[in-house]
Amino acid sequence: MVKSYKGLLIPREVQKQQLLAKDYMATKLIKFHPNQRIFQVMDLLLIKKIGGGPVVNEFNEVVGMISETDCMKEVIRGKYHNMPIDTGMVSQYMSTNVVSISPEVSIFEVANLFLEKRMRRFPVIEFGKLVGQISQKDVIRAFKKLKSDTWW
Repeated sequence: MVKSYKGLLIPREVQKQQLLAKDYMATKLIKFHPNQRIFQVMDLLLIKKIGGGPVVNEFNEVVGMISETDCMKEVIRGKYHNMPIDTGMVSQYMSTNVVSISPEVSIFEVANLFLEKRMRRFPVIEFGKLVGQISQKDVIRAFKKLKSDTWW
């Protein structure tokens, strides 16, 4: 008779983890406004060590996203005029075709969206209002906490 080295396997109930965007998104955000000067945005990006963020109106509705790449347009414009100029407003440089997600979206879906859209961050919107932002780093952080037998 052959005996298993594992002994008697007793089925156990495993608590499944459902990983949602709302569990890993940032909620204390640096937000920008369309009528804000682009140099103010550059200062905040450097001071806060972030690569961009949502642009919201007075009702906390996302109207765009602004990033370091968008700020480069002002740098190039200044080079063209052979001097730094501070005439640009966020509304002139922000991306307006914003891809947003719901707080209830699975982290796996968010990871897939990052690969498909080639973006670095998504605003998280609930009932038309900004409630958070999720970045690629947030998704990686979520996966680091996974246990192989408890995710779905």
